[in-house]
Amino acid sequence: MHYASNGAVTPRGHVARTAFVAFALIVSLFFLWGMANNLNDILIKQFKKAFELSDFQAGLVQSAFYLGYFLLAIPAGICMRRFGYKGALLIGLVLYAAGAFLFYPAAALHTYGLFLAALFVIASGLAFLETSANPLVTVLGPADSATRRLNLAQSFNPLGSITGVFVGQQFIFSGIEHTPAELAAMSDSARQAYYVAESAAVQTPYLVIGLIVVVWAVLIAMTRFPATAVQESDHVGGVSHIGKLFHNGNFVLAVVAQFFYVGAQVGIWSYLIRYIQGTVPGTPEKSAATYLMASLFAFMIGRFGGTLAMLFLTPVRLLALFAAINIGLTFYAIVFPGQLGVYALVAASFFMSVMFPTIFSLGLSGLGDDDRKLASSFLVMAIVGGAVLTAMMGAVSDAFGIHRSIIVPTVCFAVILGYALRAGKPATE
Repeated sequence: MHYASNGAVTPRGHVARTAFVAFALIVSLFFLWGMANNLNDILIKQFKKAFELSDFQAGLVQSAFYLGYFLLAIPAGICMRRFGYKGALLIGLVLYAAGAFLFYPAAALHTYGLFLAALFVIASGLAFLETSANPLVTVLGPADSATRRLNLAQSFNPLGSITGVFVGQQFIFSGIEHTPAELAAMSDSARQAYYVAESAAVQTPYLVIGLIVVVWAVLIAMTRFPATAVQESDHVGGVSHIGKLFHNGNFVLAVVAQFFYVGAQVGIWSYLIRYIQGTVPGTPEKSAATYLMASLFAFMIGRFGGTLAMLFLTPVRLLALFAAINIGLTFYAIVFPGQLGVYALVAASFFMSVMFPTIFSLGLSGLGDDDRKLASSFLVMAIVGGAVLTAMMGAVSDAFGIHRSIIVPTVCFAVILGYALRAGKPATE
C-alpha cells in the first residue's frame, strides 16, 4: 500500500487495493464453477436412480451442460468485448443463479427434461465466467506476474470440484439403493414416492448455491474494478480473424486436443462411481463417491506438481509424458476391471491435471492480441467434448459394459499424445 505524508492512501495505493479486492472476488469464481462442474458427477448417479435411466440417458447430464459452453462461448466473447470483463461476469452470474434456482421446480415436477434445461442455463453462465475470468486475472496486477496470478486462481478450481462432490455425497446421496428386484416388489405408490424423494434431494443444495451466486453478483456489481476490467469496446466483430485462425495448424489441433481432453476428463469422473459399483459389486454409492473425491485431490496435487515439473521439462514434453501414462492407466482399467482398475482411474486424474491449461496455452502460442481473444472463445467451445464423448461412453457402457467404455478416454489420451508430439516439433510456419 502506498501512502502520502499525511497518511492518506495515494492514487497508486488505491488502484493496488482496488485490483486486490477485484482479484479476490474473481478467484472465488474459479471455485464456484469448479463446484458446479463436479456436482454433475453426483447428479448422473442420482438421476439414474430417480428416473430409472440407462447409462446413455444419464450421460445427457453432461451433454446438456457442455452444450451450454459450446453455444455460449462466442456470444460471451462478444459481450466481453462490448460490455467489458465486469459486464460479462455479471451476465454469467445471473445465468448461473437462474439455472440453480430452476432445480427447485424441476424437482417439484419430477421432470428430467427440466433438470437438463436448468443445467444448460448454468453452463451458459459458466461460459461467460470462464471466457472472461481467465483473461481478466492477467490484467488485475503487474504484467510480469500475470502467469503466477492465473495459476493461483486456477488452483481454486479443483478445491471447488472437491467441495461439489462433498456436497453431493453428504446432502444429495441418500444412501438408499434398491435393487431392481426390490423396486419391482414395491407397490406403484411406494416406488413413485422413492423416485420423487431422490429427485427432491437436489432442491436445497442448488437453492443454496443459487443464493450464494446472487450474493457474489451483488458484491462484484458494487466493487470498483480497475478501468481495464470495465472498459467497453466498439469492436464487436472479430469475424475477420476467424479465417486467419483456422489456417493456423497449431491452433486448430489445439482445439481438437482440447475437445478430446475435456471428453476424457468429464467421462472418467462422470462414470467413476458407476465403474466402481459395476466392477466392485456391493460398494455403496457414498463409499464410491469417496474415490471421486480422491481423484479430485489427485488432480489438485497434480496441478501443483506439474507446475513444479515444468521447471525441469518443457510444458509440451510434460503433456506428452502425462498423456502416455494415462493411455497405460486407462487401458489397465479396461483389461483389469475391479479394485486395481479403480486405483488406475484415480491415478489418471493426477496426470490429467496439467492438460487443459497446457493445451490452452500452446494453442494461443504465437497469436496476436486480437487473435488470442477470439481463439480463447474457440478453446472454451471445445469443452463440448464433455457432452459428446460422455454420451458416447454411456452408449458403449450400455452395449458392452462399463469397464469397456473406458476405451473412449483411452483414445482421447492418444489424440492428446499426438498433439503434444506435433506441438513439440519446430514451427514450420
